[in-house]
Amino acid sequence: MTRATNAPASRRRRKRRLKMAKGFRGGRSRLFRTATEAVDRAMATAYAHRKQKKRSFRSLWIVRISAACRNNGITYSRFMEGLAKAGIALNRKMLSEMAIHDPDGFARIVERARAQAGK
Repeated sequence: MTRATNAPASRRRRKRRLKMAKGFRGGRSRLFRTATEAVDRAMATAYAHRKQKKRSFRSLWIVRISAACRNNGITYSRFMEGLAKAGIALNRKMLSEMAIHDPDGFARIVERARAQAGK
């Protein structure tokens, strides 16, 4: 009986893993075992960093809104409280875009929030 090695599948598997390691430095792109370890780590951090990216963007929006609120004489927390009481349902991304590109519209929203926060 002839010896079966499953060589085509093994070669495909190795080529696929080495292709994923393309661009890595040194043996991490050429040697199968180190490439596998590097790719596994890269995949794990890529997954974690996709989640982290959402957190960092939210904190950026909050910083922008806070700065715009202070320019209009109100704190971020009072502003958000006023928005909730006024029933204004704008997310932080849109509020930060308004603060940058439409300061007059943002000032009107701040006035409505300030009126509700005082109650």
